[in-house]
Amino acid sequence: MKNILRITGFVILLGLWSCIVSAQDVSQGQIKGLDEQVQEIKSDIIAIAVELNQLEEKLLYPSHTQISIFIAIAADETFRLDAVEIVLDGKPVAHHLYSFKELEALQMGGVQRIFTGNVSIGEHELRVSINGKSENGKYIETVEQHSFHKDIGPGIVEITYAHQSISFNDR
Repeated sequence: MKNILRITGFVILLGLWSCIVSAQDVSQGQIKGLDEQVQEIKSDIIAIAVELNQLEEKLLYPSHTQISIFIAIAADETFRLDAVEIVLDGKPVAHHLYSFKELEALQMGGVQRIFTGNVSIGEHELRVSINGKSENGKYIETVEQHSFHKDIGPGIVEITYAHQSISFNDR
């Protein structure tokens, strides 16, 4: 879908450009008007792309089977998070290595959506592995398992790391 939008936008821009190039006696006012039209077309293409992304998410992750997993770090935590791995029902679903900026955002109270996917209604098993270094530079790996029940409607699992332990909150 994104490629179709890009190609459509490119063709429109190419057509406008050819009109500009082929015109011999084009005034500054006309060029400015064409430039404004090009900017409007770009804005329309961006708006359409956003709408298509939202529709794609609704199709890929219907609300009755959707599960989203979020991760956060406790506010007073000095742990330097390096990586998180999520295994859902025995299958790896997410693995993320953290940059300095991402770690900084989490330490300032940010929350990251690390996974969105589809699961059936019923019981599920979640395994979370968090790796990083303590304030004194010691390597720490914390692994926790969590069982949760998925009901009809979107599900959310919040994972919070604090003081070498992982806590879970289901919604």
